[in-house]
Amino acid sequence: MESLTPEIFVHDMNATIAFYTMLGFKVDMSVPEKPPHDWAMMSNGNAFIMFQTMASLGSEFPDIKRTNGGSMLLYVKMKNIREYFEQVKEKVNVAAELTKTFYGSTEFSIKDCNDYILTFAEDE
Repeated sequence: MESLTPEIFVHDMNATIAFYTMLGFKVDMSVPEKPPHDWAMMSNGNAFIMFQTMASLGSEFPDIKRTNGGSMLLYVKMKNIREYFEQVKEKVNVAAELTKTFYGSTEFSIKDCNDYILTFAEDE
């Protein structure tokens, strides 16, 4: 195995791209190339995530739930977490404030525009 990139199904690709762009991600690839997109891959440093619209999913993978959010949490390791938290805290729904954990990581969590939870962490 060489990498693992989550692919999240969303209802509103434009809102998703705007939200993740605000978090510092950029669109690397999209299908089609110009909006409205059915699929997009975004990155920030070495962190990658793919998004696909529920509508484009069609009948493929009928076991995938067609609702926002899920039983998955995205855990993002990063540097300069305190500065990043200050940059985004007023622009996002903070689910857990910046805190030092018992296992030595500094973390905070947010809920994205699709009701998924992202936890950002730095080993300080």
